[in-house]
Amino acid sequence: MKQVQAVIFDWAGTIVDFGSFAPTQIFVDAFRRSYDFDITLEEARGPMGLGKIEHIRTLGATQEIAQRWQDQFGCSFTEEDAQKIYQTFLPLQIERVKLFADPIEGALDTVNGLKAEGIKIGSCSGYPRPVMEALIPAAAEKGYKPDAVVASDDLAAGSRPGPWMALQNVIELAITDVATCIKVDDATSGIAEGLNAGMWTVGLSVSGNEFGATEAEYKAMTEAEVAERREPAEARMKAAGAHYVIASVADLPAVVKEINIRLANGERP
Repeated sequence: MKQVQAVIFDWAGTIVDFGSFAPTQIFVDAFRRSYDFDITLEEARGPMGLGKIEHIRTLGATQEIAQRWQDQFGCSFTEEDAQKIYQTFLPLQIERVKLFADPIEGALDTVNGLKAEGIKIGSCSGYPRPVMEALIPAAAEKGYKPDAVVASDDLAAGSRPGPWMALQNVIELAITDVATCIKVDDATSGIAEGLNAGMWTVGLSVSGNEFGATEAEYKAMTEAEVAERREPAEARMKAAGAHYVIASVADLPAVVKEINIRLANGERP
């Protein structure tokens, strides 16, 4: 009888860094430091989940940002501009990512429960390898140690929304069937990654990028305020094709049980 063999988690906004603030603020800072050019936190969130150089390219190509860039500098945003911003972004991200390694509430309980059931824990990220090398030990000190880690620049094929990072986890974890894997992510590009890899996908509507609040802000909200932000986040995840949408990974065990039943009944993603 087929059962879930692996869960492949994103990092920021999924397991650590409630609200996915480590990368978001640094995109804002990198544009400002490189060119004295302002983007908003909301704009910075737009392409979240992509590899970080691709994220910067996508921001520069966004209609509103591209127009402001043209107005400010009298020319179009170029690949040279993207590379300069990335070179500013990278050391800032390496320096600060360790400050955002705290596990999201319920994440460690979920991960440890999955491990106790014999389920392997994979992971991949929009962060490049130098950033992951700073985050991995910081998260380990807090109790999170996945069985595999794939960074956005590890593979020649690329990163999200392609399937390659998720499939590299399949290889490293020695999984025999992609249909027994679950991809969990707080960004729509991560849902696309899981779908492209032939996996079950679970989107997160509160703990990460789509909701976009700190844990303290979230806990201070009324039920109505939470619903006002959660519902459009859920809609974006469902529109991206997520099989399930939950608030955070704390709610994942029930989904795993349901997918086990569906696998046992012969269903595939």
